[in-house]
Amino acid sequence: MDQQYFKEYYHLERVNWWFTVRRRILRDRIRHILKNPKEIQSLNIGAATGTTSDMLTEFGEVMSVEFDQECCNYTQTFLSTPLIQGSITELPFGNNSYDLVCAFDVIEHVEDDTKAVAEMMRVCKPGGHIAITVPAYAFLWGEHDVINQHYRRYTKTQLLGLLKNHPGKMVYQTYFNSILFIPIAAYRLLAKGMSKLKGAKKETVESDHAIFGTEGFFNNLLAGIFSIDYYLLKWGCQFPAGVSIMVFFKKESE
Repeated sequence: MDQQYFKEYYHLERVNWWFTVRRRILRDRIRHILKNPKEIQSLNIGAATGTTSDMLTEFGEVMSVEFDQECCNYTQTFLSTPLIQGSITELPFGNNSYDLVCAFDVIEHVEDDTKAVAEMMRVCKPGGHIAITVPAYAFLWGEHDVINQHYRRYTKTQLLGLLKNHPGKMVYQTYFNSILFIPIAAYRLLAKGMSKLKGAKKETVESDHAIFGTEGFFNNLLAGIFSIDYYLLKWGCQFPAGVSIMVFFKKESE
């Protein structure tokens, strides 16, 4: 990948409706669930161009990991906190190192998600928290998943199944991106139906971000609609369905 790709992704993470509102949701849920943490040590796995790492600095020290070496090299040129290349299935840290271990839309990219979660648990301190978000529902599988090299999408039951055998307790679980769930599901299913009717594989695939754009009226409209999720979650709502899933798991104290 060339530098232009990372520059475009840098811009995408900072203006696109999904990235910007998701960060607001994550920030608010961390504040609420961890009770306004100020001096914790966080590990952000899958940092990409650093927006979630920057968000986590509000709560204390942050160490970031990024699997893609070229992306890591690019982000290291401007990120104010430490970032190293590494894999979620072989994290280069000792046991019980971090108060908060985050994988925001990461484990769907990993073939062995069981090992990925086990590694997150290993480096999490006793009494610390694991925070995970993933894309939901296999029937929503589409070109966006292909271009982003996903292995799977999850139901909440499947995601909770990865955590249930670890010592600790689930403290928060919900679907989100729920207000837009029906329109996005309809779009995905229609796109798959049209593809089958045409009977030929497209020469190129596009992510949802490329299709819907990153700026302008439509981006602002989607951000406004997705923000309804933010306020409903803030007011205590937990959604029974959505395009994504979010969980927080508290590791057992010694």
